[in-house]
Amino acid sequence: MTADLGNEKRALRADLRQRRRSRTSTERDADSSSLTATLQRFVEERQITSVAVYLSAPDEPDVRPFLNWAFEQGIRVLLPVTREDGLLDWAVGDGASEREGLFGMPEVVGEVLSPLAINDVDAILTPAAAVGHDGVRMGWGRGYYDKTLGSMARRPPVYAVVFDAEYLEEVPREPHDEPVDGIITPSRIITFRS
Repeated sequence: MTADLGNEKRALRADLRQRRRSRTSTERDADSSSLTATLQRFVEERQITSVAVYLSAPDEPDVRPFLNWAFEQGIRVLLPVTREDGLLDWAVGDGASEREGLFGMPEVVGEVLSPLAINDVDAILTPAAAVGHDGVRMGWGRGYYDKTLGSMARRPPVYAVVFDAEYLEEVPREPHDEPVDGIITPSRIITFRS
């Protein structure tokens, strides 16, 4: 990574973190309700029976109401478990039992499956800091999803979950940054490639 690109990414991430932290509780509640409806529509339209998701942190788009709905519908949900080596294991969870994982992020408590377990889901929903119009996903800098997605020979459709304002004209891209197939925001589903 060039120093300029690294600085550009750090500055954009800092700006996005600040925007997320400055959201009001009213904005968060409205987006949570809208995002839940959009995620439900995504799953129903595609007849998804298994999905890889994540446990959202307080400033992230709130996927927890969707997780509760998915469990009630009998959808198999895999949730990530971070590893020291930079890869993700996966666990089937109910979304209710969690612990603090590496870097202070919430993680599911449950039977841990291998990194290969994600190969069998119908779709992968990833967190992101922002996504460009060309499908380039910028994460938060740890590289877990880039490594996971980059290691898959055949992967199910991957959609990043972001706030509407985080769908940008473009984001800085490095060679290891993995593109996504689409985004899901509180107001819409956009597919870049199928």
